[in-house]
Amino acid sequence: MAEWTRRTALGWSLAATASALAGATAARTVKEPFFKGNGLPIGLQLYTLGDALKADLDGQLGQVARIGYRTVEMAGYLGRTPVELRAAFDKAGLACTSSHVQGKSTGPDPSFADLDRLIADAHVIGIKHIVMPMFSIPAHVDMAPKAGEDRRAVLARLAAQITADDWKATADFLNTKGRALKAAGLTTGYHNHNVEFAPSGGSTGLDILLANTDPALVQFEMDVGWVVAAGADPLALMKAHPGRFKMMHVKDVKATTKSNFAFQQDPAEVGSGIIDWKRLLAASYAAGVRDFFVEQEPPFAKPRMESVKINFDYLNTVVA
Repeated sequence: MAEWTRRTALGWSLAATASALAGATAARTVKEPFFKGNGLPIGLQLYTLGDALKADLDGQLGQVARIGYRTVEMAGYLGRTPVELRAAFDKAGLACTSSHVQGKSTGPDPSFADLDRLIADAHVIGIKHIVMPMFSIPAHVDMAPKAGEDRRAVLARLAAQITADDWKATADFLNTKGRALKAAGLTTGYHNHNVEFAPSGGSTGLDILLANTDPALVQFEMDVGWVVAAGADPLALMKAHPGRFKMMHVKDVKATTKSNFAFQQDPAEVGSGIIDWKRLLAASYAAGVRDFFVEQEPPFAKPRMESVKINFDYLNTVVA
């Protein structure tokens, strides 16, 4: 009886050990969600929130933080000072790591033309990345609406007037500003729309920018939604230009989006559109992208904050 008991106990012990080892092995092979597994926060481009953000900064940021976002990217000062912005971000428990800044001054906020102020403000707010959200409109471009033109028609005509020399001038501008910002401990980036994919001088605007900017001074923030709206492939783009894309706007579009170069797309919440995020997130990480910001374009089918939560909830669980 004692011998049977010892043998039985030994058998149970060995079985338990084998079960534990099998469980540990299985646990190691189960992949974690992309952002958690790579130790990355999910960020939000604040443009997504629209006018409500300026009217109720603390309330809106508090909701963003409660949803689970940890980083944000600015698209203007919202009528606040850098000190006020930093206080609001700190209160919500958010880090503002990036800011979209115009090449030329268009209002009270600093632009790339005012580097001393821009650098000082960035250090107060905690910004690390200064991103030019689109090219500055050259003086030769006729922006005056023509008879019967709506906003989209004006933008389409604008896109058609940008020359290869204009893109080269933008590249030179980014190199010059990038050198100064790097000396101040900041990175310089460029964010694409879909106009950059229009043919220009036997190339495209984006290819000209990539070819004529110094990788040590200028990085790129890929807006995936606009890439797809241009009829281009984000995966192929990163493969063709390894190491150039360090940031990403996580943005989805509907299947009804027609390829164009004129700022047009049919937006969707991330995960409900046509973009394969499982493949793209994995590939973007392998290509060196480390800063991801959700951005959604209007029109919204739901309240903006509801869409912001839908986007987060999808990304928080997607395994890539």
